[in-house]
This record gives sequence, structure tokens and C-alpha cells, in this order.
Amino acid sequence: MKKLDLVAAVLLVVGGLNWGLVAIAKFDLVAALFGLEFGETNALTRIVYGLVGLSAVYVAAQLRAIPRRWSTTTSHPRAHSTAA
Repeated sequence: MKKLDLVAAVLLVVGGLNWGLVAIAKFDLVAALFGLEFGETNALTRIVYGLVGLSAVYVAAQLRAIPRRWSTTTSHPRAHSTAA
């Protein structure tokens, strides 16, 4: 599940950056990466946009569970060592 959490987080960052660029600079990064103009789509860009949307749904649904999955309940052996 941690890998899925990471993939979802990366896709949300990509989506957030893309929307920020659209708002600030009228630049669609996803379209540009696939050689398209602002506002144009093809199958690949729609897949990326769809994955970003699915990531948002996943993270929203898992909002309470993700911190529990990522918290460490056992102490790591090196966590309490001091530098000599």
C-alpha cells in the first residue's frame, strides 16, 4: 500500500503543478510533454489526467489510513544511537 500511496502523491503533485501553471502562465505542462498545445488532449494526456483524478479520489478515501500506515510503531535500532 505504501507504493500506491507514493504513486498517488506523485500524481497529485503533477496535477497540482499543472493546474498552477495553467492558472499562472496559461501553460499546460502535461500537454506540452506530449507535444500538444494548451488545451489539446489525446489518449495519453487523458490517461494522465484520469490517473491524477483517480489519485485524488484514492487519497481522499484513504486520508485517515495513510498516516497510520506511514507511522512507525517500533523503534529502529539506529534511532537512539548518538554520534561519537
